[in-house]
Amino acid sequence: MSQEIGIRELKNQTSSIVRRVREEAAEYVITHHGQPVAVLRPIQAEDKEALQKQKAREAWHNLLEIGKALAESNPSAPSLVATLEEMREEENQWPL
Repeated sequence: MSQEIGIRELKNQTSSIVRRVREEAAEYVITHHGQPVAVLRPIQAEDKEALQKQKAREAWHNLLEIGKALAESNPSAPSLVATLEEMREEENQWPL
């Protein structure tokens, strides 16, 4: 069951609250002026998977940006962007 905690109390007790979340799987509904604004809870397996996918998407985006910059610096070189996009399309076909 979730406990309600005001944002000021959360600020003053952050370390102990996060420790309870980590060690006791405690959940908190964070309030601001008595109104719920967020939930603090332990990370679930699906959360970890979603975070990993987000990091992978960001890495691909960064690689594409680097490829574009390299292609612009040497227009006669083979297109790195096309190569990376092809790799990305192949990756999207991998089972998740």
